[in-house]
Amino acid sequence: MRQRDDMKLRYDVPGLGARIFNEAIRHLAELGVSIAGSTALRVRGRSTGRTRGVVVNLLSVDGRQYLVSPRGNTQWARNVRAAGAVEMGPRWRSRRRRAVELTDEVKPELLERYLERWYWQVKGHVGGLTPASTAAERREVAPSIPVFELRV
Repeated sequence: MRQRDDMKLRYDVPGLGARIFNEAIRHLAELGVSIAGSTALRVRGRSTGRTRGVVVNLLSVDGRQYLVSPRGNTQWARNVRAAGAVEMGPRWRSRRRRAVELTDEVKPELLERYLERWYWQVKGHVGGLTPASTAAERREVAPSIPVFELRV
């Protein structure tokens, strides 16, 4: 894998089928039904200021929680970056959390954990990574995958 200068700008835009499927899973997550670790995420839009909802896989490692944007610099990742905070979980018991974007140096181990758990779901959307990718390959792709740590 060669890293391109525009690697940080990678955004694998979901097609119509993926958007419909994700919307259905988001509605279930808003009702408190988690499918394979799915969680409802709400964040203030950076342009409109309106709350935007999306479904994400919440990664937990050593008691800490992380949001990973496998499709790259998505709209929700840009909104989280701008807002610095998110609401997680069903609306009736949502938790507001600060979201701190991580540096590329700490992402490879988290990406390994993420791929171990959700590769079946995100394959083809993680910059060419697989669960068998080496640490060097994960370091090379890390700049194109935003990762946020959720804090109280």
